[in-house]
Amino acid sequence: MHKVALINGKLTSVNDVTIPAVSAAAMYGHGVFTTIGVYDEEPFLIDKHWRRLSNNAGKLGIDVDMSFEQVESWLRQLLDANSVNDCRARVTLLGSGGAGLWTGRSQKRTDVLIVLGERLERPKTLRLTMSPYTINPRSPLAGVKSCNYLEHLIAYEDAKRRGFDEAVRLNERGEVTSAAMANIFWLRDGKLFTPSLETGCLAGTTREFILENVKGEEVSVGIDALRSADAAFICSAGIGIRQVSVLNDRQFDLVDHKILDLLPPNTKTRMSAR
Repeated sequence: MHKVALINGKLTSVNDVTIPAVSAAAMYGHGVFTTIGVYDEEPFLIDKHWRRLSNNAGKLGIDVDMSFEQVESWLRQLLDANSVNDCRARVTLLGSGGAGLWTGRSQKRTDVLIVLGERLERPKTLRLTMSPYTINPRSPLAGVKSCNYLEHLIAYEDAKRRGFDEAVRLNERGEVTSAAMANIFWLRDGKLFTPSLETGCLAGTTREFILENVKGEEVSVGIDALRSADAAFICSAGIGIRQVSVLNDRQFDLVDHKILDLLPPNTKTRMSAR
């Protein structure tokens, strides 16, 4: 993480950022966030990120009393302060008002926190496993990128402990939903597929961008559809678009598909077949 952060429009050391301990944000994870890829000083798909962030905030009752233009200006200010051109930026809207169940006060307050980090490491091969943790598509947090992200992190770290890079998560109906920290696509007989939002997957900005530029079908299917695919990919703002090499003991073909050419050049990772 870079040394300078920005909270409510003010630059400060990341070590000095604080939020009230007895607040809805700290006690319940009442907040939403988005991670934006920055390439050559340009926040990629920032309008999509802001639209989703605002929409998610509304679903959780978090007031958005700042404009897109204001947040974009703050982000550019932070990039200058850290002297970085290429990085990840996390924008978080925190519901920092009182935790009413404990304080008796439920007044609303929204804090805006922006931090920058280095790009995620990209291993030469990407190995997926099946997560034992299912997604509840009827949860009020389904499809919301909330600060209540521990469940996703547990699934991700479980895969890491078992020697994999990521994990495929199913919902309670047994349908493919996503990876722990990314959306997922696959190819079958030349056709591109991705889980429907009805499965409970996150409406990722990179996912949306891919579907705008490459013909694909949103489906609700079981794991056999992924296991029998010709090739598979995961995608997010943090990692770009990555080809999957292995799902448990299933070896995937590595293809040169147009999906890999959609994002800025330094987000692409084409892996050599082993």
